[in-house]
Amino acid sequence: MNVQEFWQAFRASFDADAPGEDAYQVWSFGDTPAMADELGALTVQGVKTGTASLAWEYNYDGDPLPRAGEYSIVLDGRGDPLCIIETTRIYIEPYNLVDEEQAYAEGEGDRSLAYWREAHWDYFSRRCEAIGREPSEHMPIVCERFRVAKTA
Repeated sequence: MNVQEFWQAFRASFDADAPGEDAYQVWSFGDTPAMADELGALTVQGVKTGTASLAWEYNYDGDPLPRAGEYSIVLDGRGDPLCIIETTRIYIEPYNLVDEEQAYAEGEGDRSLAYWREAHWDYFSRRCEAIGREPSEHMPIVCERFRVAKTA
């Protein structure tokens, strides 16, 4: 099933107040197909209920920040739909103030803050390099919480 068909099947599940035709974003986790598969599987399993992104990238790309109530179709490493998530909370924290609760919600590694900091420093450093910024302990991180609304 392609992205549009997946979205239409989701919309059809509503009795009333279905989200709009184009009321969704499409993306995958991480920056490699393997990461997209791994983190997408954690999401489908209900382990991953949060994610974090570099706020500077939204500015660089000219994209708006995500908002609570928005839907996203999460893709696997091949670009196929895995699930639809609904954003339930967004907040921005400096990298060094992201807490244990957020690290645990992201469901990665041993779910500790120490693991989160190490893995995300590497990831955000790559993202900073791609947009010509220097990573820092104070770089703004968009922390997102979500729920799975539909699986493939």
